[in-house]
Amino acid sequence: MTAALADTIDAASAAQTIDVAEVIDREPVSRFQIELLLLCAAVLFIDGFDTQAIGYVAPDIARDWHLARGALGPVFSSGLFGLMIGALVLGPIADRIGRKRIIVFSTIAFGLGTLLTVLANDLDALMALRFITGLGLGGAMPNAIALTSEYSPHRRRGTMVMFMFVGFSIGAAVGGLLAAALIPAFGWRSVFIVGGAAPLLYAPFLARQLPESIRFLALTGRDHSRVATLLQRIAPTLAFAPGARFGVHEPRLAGLPVAHLFSERRTPATLLFWVVFFMSLLDLYLLSNWLPTVLNDLGASIAVAAAVGAMLQVGGVVGVFALGRLVDRFSFRALALTYLAASVAVVAIGYSGHSIALVTVAIFCAGFCIVGGQTAANALVATYYPTAMRSTGVGWALGVGRIGSIVGPLVGGIMLARHVGADTLFAAAAVPALLACVAALALNRIARAS
Repeated sequence: MTAALADTIDAASAAQTIDVAEVIDREPVSRFQIELLLLCAAVLFIDGFDTQAIGYVAPDIARDWHLARGALGPVFSSGLFGLMIGALVLGPIADRIGRKRIIVFSTIAFGLGTLLTVLANDLDALMALRFITGLGLGGAMPNAIALTSEYSPHRRRGTMVMFMFVGFSIGAAVGGLLAAALIPAFGWRSVFIVGGAAPLLYAPFLARQLPESIRFLALTGRDHSRVATLLQRIAPTLAFAPGARFGVHEPRLAGLPVAHLFSERRTPATLLFWVVFFMSLLDLYLLSNWLPTVLNDLGASIAVAAAVGAMLQVGGVVGVFALGRLVDRFSFRALALTYLAASVAVVAIGYSGHSIALVTVAIFCAGFCIVGGQTAANALVATYYPTAMRSTGVGWALGVGRIGSIVGPLVGGIMLARHVGADTLFAAAAVPALLACVAALALNRIARAS
């Protein structure tokens, strides 16, 4: 920004409300914004580790407790039910009180829940503790997405949200690799000790370093001096006159934020987002929870099954970096093509036979498309809704998606209990990806018409 422009803002700032979004959109991405992205990515790194941990240790728990094949399906679903409730409840609360407090609270909550899981000695206790853990996990994700979105310029918003969300995929992949190392040496409970200690140690640092959403502060008008300080961290060359006021050209909404998801002709897009999230998360959690067990049944050791299953998330990490710019440029068209490719990759898993090399490649490609597609959907839904309802919009899309993530492991457990072959299981898992592709194409039509 030129000195003349900075002087203009300085002189005008006392006389008019400065549009925070306009300033962010015209400035280059700053070090401060990258640091915030990394803080949120670290939250999702631990979130991903703790969310996926149960899938990686499932074969060992089943063997330790002498459980039947598929018996852990309700445990997977109880944790995901907690994730759903956390997203549905804590998203709207964050639109009232701010993103930061909910993120810090959620991090502490899922840390405690994960750590207490080491005390479980039967299925009922494990189900209860995974539900409690899920409440915290469900609250952290939508608010980290919303916060990153609200500090990102529009031209880079999709890329920045997706790059932040890659922390989840890395955390989930590291969970598999760490489980492969920890379980043979220390048993399955060691995975939950690590997964519980990490967020509890990170929470105090997060509370000190994480800023509140600048757009949320500007919209609510709670602290103009704080907004000025944050805006200067984004654009250090700017100077604002004492008493300057800040805002965003978006409405403040009265009543329940959820009701506004269906106002002003948002209903079709809201419902289509829910279809995308439901189908995508159904597929993702069916695969992430049951892949280690299926691979173990096919003859792989627990350590090899966990490591190969982690390729789903490794592929997701690569997918996010590859798809970020494409999503910013092609939006829903890129999303639809990604889910179409996902359906092919999922079918390929079932036809890879007992070849570890082939199944590893197929799982990697499925992760590239499904995890990459889900991350792109997160970025697009955050971009679609305004500040006053962004956490609600993201939270409810994720919450409805969590219904799919509950259904997926249950369906997988039922199919495995009936001794369905791997080819049939993964052919069925390709159908939700195709339906997500169709919904993304419909969203593209709505976007082009608006």
